[in-house]
Amino acid sequence: MAEPKQDRARRTRQVLLRAAAEVFDENGFSGASINKIRERAGVTAGAVYFHFQSKEGLARAVILEQAGDLRFPPGPGGLGHLLDMTRYLAEEMQVNVLLRAGVKLAVEQGESGLREFAIYEWWIDRFVQELTVAREMGQLLPDVDEAEFARVLMAAYTGTQVMCRISEQHADLPARIAVMWRYLLPAVATPEARAALDLR
Repeated sequence: MAEPKQDRARRTRQVLLRAAAEVFDENGFSGASINKIRERAGVTAGAVYFHFQSKEGLARAVILEQAGDLRFPPGPGGLGHLLDMTRYLAEEMQVNVLLRAGVKLAVEQGESGLREFAIYEWWIDRFVQELTVAREMGQLLPDVDEAEFARVLMAAYTGTQVMCRISEQHADLPARIAVMWRYLLPAVATPEARAALDLR
């Protein structure tokens, strides 16, 4: 029985998205081309342009769908879970090409001319959710603003991974994220919460 058109189109789009992530990860935005992506995906030019009108459209999709393969570790929420999430992201950056390419393109948007901040807001919202639970659990110091700290954390995490990519190709990103937390936690967490957290 023939595959339904809708399923085939959805599968082709996913193949294109992953091929684009690989090519952007290897070559950056300027070094990538529709032809390289098409050849990597093994599809026709018509299939590419059916789903994405341009290289910029492909880059935007990789940016916005960078978290598509992630399976966050389960947990009750709060600071411990937030630490686990950021540790998991650091590990995924080493092996997950969709995440790695999406983050790379998001950081280097000046090269592509894109102005796509929605993915940053998405990550910030995820951090706020955990910080809201941390507040309810009594883990945060009284003067901490959850939304404000989520933005600081986003900036610190982004800067740390960019420096690590340049110097070590993300090889020591988990260790660097642990160091980042060692300095950030005293500014936001109660002494009791800090004592209970695993900063490995």
